[in-house]
Amino acid sequence: MSLLGIVNIVLMVLLLLLLFYMQKKHVSFSKRVFAALGLGIVFGLVLQLIYGVDSEIISESISWFNIVGNGYVKFLQMIVMPLVFISIVSAFTKMKMANNIGKISVLILGILVGTTALSALVAIGTTVAFDLEAIQIEAGAAEQDRGASLEERYAGIQDKTFPEQIVDLLPANPFLDFTGARSTSTIAIVIFAAFIGIAFLGVRRKDPENAELFAKIIDALYSVIMRVVTLILRLTPYGVLAIMTRVTATSDYGAIYKLGKFVVASYVALLIVFAIHLLLITLAGLNPITYVKKAFPVLTFAFTSRSSAGTLPLNIKAQTNDLGVPEGIANFAGSFGLSIGQNGCAGVYPAMLAIMIAPTVGINPLDPSFILTVVVIVAISSFGVAGVGGGATFAAILVLSALDLPVALAGLLISVEPLIDMGRTALNVSGSMTAGVLTSKVTKELDTETYTNPTQQLGA
Repeated sequence: MSLLGIVNIVLMVLLLLLLFYMQKKHVSFSKRVFAALGLGIVFGLVLQLIYGVDSEIISESISWFNIVGNGYVKFLQMIVMPLVFISIVSAFTKMKMANNIGKISVLILGILVGTTALSALVAIGTTVAFDLEAIQIEAGAAEQDRGASLEERYAGIQDKTFPEQIVDLLPANPFLDFTGARSTSTIAIVIFAAFIGIAFLGVRRKDPENAELFAKIIDALYSVIMRVVTLILRLTPYGVLAIMTRVTATSDYGAIYKLGKFVVASYVALLIVFAIHLLLITLAGLNPITYVKKAFPVLTFAFTSRSSAGTLPLNIKAQTNDLGVPEGIANFAGSFGLSIGQNGCAGVYPAMLAIMIAPTVGINPLDPSFILTVVVIVAISSFGVAGVGGGATFAAILVLSALDLPVALAGLLISVEPLIDMGRTALNVSGSMTAGVLTSKVTKELDTETYTNPTQQLGA
């Protein structure tokens, strides 16, 4: 360990202690997250400015910073599968939810898939407006290696028909899926939990006594798991600081500059879709500024961690505590949003790639029939996208394979992938939160007093 590396670690520890001091002074959770974000950006940029992006000292320092950053993400991932399962089952065990379960499920799924289709249209329009084509990107060694890796890794997907890909979503072994072993494990657990919930409704009609006992067990488990979530969420500012420091210290700003046009186009599309979320909330008669303020800590973590699954505990807690969404609906929206209708990873990204790559095989990207095909395939393929790192690539492979476009070209943006993925993940989470809020409003179950209350409870 070099002396300079030790100095960097000491500085990180001091920043962590500063955040701890803010917590002891009862500074609000959102302010601490925002402070961690700013400190991480500044500290990371200073490190790169002093040592350079390929410095051994930075690599050495980041490996220690990752104990905090990656450690926090792993804690969140640890609780994701149990939380997804227990959240959906508990939604069925609540009497109020059981009476509207069909309507609520259809509304949430409709909003998630509908906004993903809109995301695809926005991405297509943005790609055309910026005149983006795959041939404009110079494929270096990293891009070629990435393309070859994608072809090898997803060879099985390309060989499967679309119906076979749908069958892969089903949970043949739910215990295996609890380990997250498959790229479709999350949607498999959602389906398994739904079967348990539906079975509970049947038992409640025929054997109320056992159903009541089961409901109490589920409620007790849910309370314990949510307590674990609360303990983990208290670590959020520290995780954000370490993650953001790593991102800004290790980003290749030269590559970002060269591909600036693609980065800008991506973020324009992401911001337009986010504006659509706010428009939908406004049309529902709710204040979009309130939504932004209360969702900000959640979206900040999603942005820095690049993990929709890791953000699930924050997502559900913010919906229930700050936005007034009932627990059942928040559980459904948050859990479904992990693997269905991810606006950023399954909507914007695959559609942009499809339009960029189409000219390389002689397809006119402005052909209305091709555009319609892209939108439909993107919407359908959004089922089963994993809410963890790499979900966007998986979605892109599904779409490109269905369109008979070269999968290897999906690796062209590898050098700016982390930067774009940050925005995509935040949009995914916003989409699921929007689905929860809108569904609650439509079913008249939204607690408007909580929604309008300026005090935030998240992370308390």
